Amino acid sequence: MIAHLKGRLDSTGIDHAVIDVGGVGYLVGASARTLSSIGPVGEAAMLHTEMLVSEDSIRLVGFASADERDWFRLLTGVQGVGSRVALAILSALEPTDLMRAIASGDKAMVARANGVGPKLAQRIVMELKDKVGGIVLAPGSGGGVAASAGAGADAVSALLNLGFRPAEANAAVAAAEEELGAGASLDALVRLALRKAAK
Repeated sequence: MIAHLKGRLDSTGIDHAVIDVGGVGYLVGASARTLSSIGPVGEAAMLHTEMLVSEDSIRLVGFASADERDWFRLLTGVQGVGSRVALAILSALEPTDLMRAIASGDKAMVARANGVGPKLAQRIVMELKDKVGGIVLAPGSGGGVAASAGAGADAVSALLNLGFRPAEANAAVAAAEEELGAGASLDALVRLALRKAAK
């Protein structure tokens, strides 16, 4: 699993960037917001990433912040929201605006994104409203998902790569963190989260 890429920005396209890491060019899908904040071609760049594995492909999606990556995970957990639609939503709305829209039930704001009709916007708001209720604004996070840094975020990523839905992975890791405490190791978190998810 690849959690982030740090290297030189080789090129950008409408919906992707190529990051040169030690002579290897990684093609990374990205939202318009991430592409506009990544910096100029030829300069150093760092992206948080999510690896998407399907029967016929393995793709990387990149994000300027961990908050944006966490929202991508939540969005793709909604039925009918694939990676392209999730990126379109993140292109149209900042994490803070997205959280506000979902918390207040403002489906019209979510529907501003390309490819999101009224019905899908309604489903996104309905399915994520309960989850957003449990999201705490971390200091200086700009309204992102307060997944704990380090081991917690890595544990969620590990469960996602094992095929768990984002909501299941987040809930299981949160329960494991609550039981084990702040200083828990990644190994301990993943083991306990798997047991929690299996119940």
